[in-house]
Amino acid sequence: RTSHRVTSPPHRCACACTCACIRGDLSWTSASSPRACDALPIPAASRMSKLAVVALALAMVACQTHGLVAPSGPLSRRVGGLRMRSLLTFAAVGGGGRATASMTGDTCSTTLYDIPVSNNGARCRAVLYFKGIEDQVKIESPMKTLGGLRSEEYLALNPQGKMPLLTTEAGPIAESDVIVRYLLDKYSEFGPSLIGATLEERTRAESISRHHDMYITTIQGCMYKPVPPFASFGTRTAALKELRKQLDVLETLTSDSGPYLAGPDPTFADAAVFPTMIFCMHSLPKFDWAEAEILGPKLAKWYAMFKSTDVGQRIFDEVQGGLSAWDERGRWDTIRGAGVRDTAEATLFDKILSGDIPSTNVYEDKLCLAFKDINPAAPAHILIIPKARNGLTSLHFADREHQELLGHLMVTASKVAEQEGLAEDGFRVVINDGAKAAQSVFHLHVHVLGGREMTWPPG
Repeated sequence: RTSHRVTSPPHRCACACTCACIRGDLSWTSASSPRACDALPIPAASRMSKLAVVALALAMVACQTHGLVAPSGPLSRRVGGLRMRSLLTFAAVGGGGRATASMTGDTCSTTLYDIPVSNNGARCRAVLYFKGIEDQVKIESPMKTLGGLRSEEYLALNPQGKMPLLTTEAGPIAESDVIVRYLLDKYSEFGPSLIGATLEERTRAESISRHHDMYITTIQGCMYKPVPPFASFGTRTAALKELRKQLDVLETLTSDSGPYLAGPDPTFADAAVFPTMIFCMHSLPKFDWAEAEILGPKLAKWYAMFKSTDVGQRIFDEVQGGLSAWDERGRWDTIRGAGVRDTAEATLFDKILSGDIPSTNVYEDKLCLAFKDINPAAPAHILIIPKARNGLTSLHFADREHQELLGHLMVTASKVAEQEGLAEDGFRVVINDGAKAAQSVFHLHVHVLGGREMTWPPG
């Protein structure tokens, strides 16, 4: 039955008659004939019989066949959990037998490849959980189904060999932010919008998400990767310092009123930032960050609130479970500043650096200090020492954590030699390693000697 008269050309009568089985107002819009109406109110699923669902499915097929469209999108809206673009399955029972029919869309081909510990993948999973579309998008581990991130099969889908990855009918989609935006667009009719209700909220969400992706996740490896570099930072110390700065900036971007990052409603910014903050709260105390000082007051309040939500608790359990597994496997045991500490005794160089012992300094920057040796072995004898020893008591303890520092010391030696007028006639650079090599202070240092002719071999 229909309470609205349908006017359509003869070839559309089948569509109109089929849809007349649906209870409620009914009308169509044609791309070629805009004379018809443009709305199709869909009754609630609870008021729809199986016959009505069947009729609607047939109507959708007929609509597509005859080029009928609905500019305002009602034909693609959710109907009892079903969508025209999704898997539409219905069953009719009668005559003692059972008949089934199905219309397969893109649901089965949409898969998110990810693992629980991935914070970038977790932002995508959060969207799935908020939207309630886990039946629309499968979540699978690339390790189990595609042979791992370096397998030929996975690299054919994502040449970068990174997670997450979303495969769709249209092709693979890499990068978590792009995946999130695809999901928000494709499943816009499900759950909360997650984009913000006002321009201000949307702008804030964009700013927070962008800041997170550009300035935090790019260096997050300093919290758990064994060796640098971390983006443009060659030392963990420098990267951790930068992370501190960017967390402080994130605090200023956070909404004052909340309770979510961008305002009163959850957005994709919450989905992006929360998993990364789980990493921060778990990892940074291992580097002697006070837990209460990791997040600013607004972020700390938001973090506790979001963690208490259903989606937040689920994401927390997934990511934290992965991090706890890393703990059990000793992930941080060999990382300098966390499991590996410089426990050697302080030396007189520490007192020079603190100013307790005076020195005649000739050069200084953020990484090293150069000063004249009080017992010179040549007319010009300069010592260059790193300000942070970081386990580098002797050269043989050097590892990739020290790579940037060691290169910097060599560049500094050249600068100092030029500054002291040694470059033209030549100079010698010496690093003594161990007591038998005449190392007397166990804080790595570089000797720059010049002003006289050197002999070989050295003494």
